[in-house]
Amino acid sequence: MRRFLIVLLAAGSTGCATSGAVPQPFPTPNASSVPTPAEPALEATGPPALVRGDGYEISGAALSLRGVPYRNGGSDPTGFDCSGFVWYVFDRHGLQVPRTVSEQFQAGAEVDPRDLRAGDLVFFDTLHNGVRQLATHVGIVIGGDEFVHAPSTAGEVRVERLASTYWSPRFVGARRVTH
Repeated sequence: MRRFLIVLLAAGSTGCATSGAVPQPFPTPNASSVPTPAEPALEATGPPALVRGDGYEISGAALSLRGVPYRNGGSDPTGFDCSGFVWYVFDRHGLQVPRTVSEQFQAGAEVDPRDLRAGDLVFFDTLHNGVRQLATHVGIVIGGDEFVHAPSTAGEVRVERLASTYWSPRFVGARRVTH
């Protein structure tokens, strides 16, 4: 079973489908015999420990999930809501954040909007027409003026600009929970 999971994870993490590469040992027409690589030895210690990530590693992981559909209450790659997306990305890097937007808005340290860094959390009030009252939505800064998030309803994980006419008036604050 463990070998099956390792093979499944390895197959899911490769990106050769768009490169045109043919993974070995599949037969290649008119090619000489290609030796099958030796099977790697499995460690008896269990899965590797998670590594605490810096902001760029966090934002890179978040960007790798672009296109995942929105799912109310979702917190895995089959579908995310905004806070489930943040929770999932940070958890993959060994950083514990609360699960809900309101709790995430209390986590870490407050950040001046002029000092945003990759991996910081940005919060918005999407319910009160730009009147800054409550944190109801969260995203992860990727750098510059951009953040990645899981928008609601028919959306999917995507990148947006903080200065856009939609997000700028709804901004309510930022937090830093990375090291």
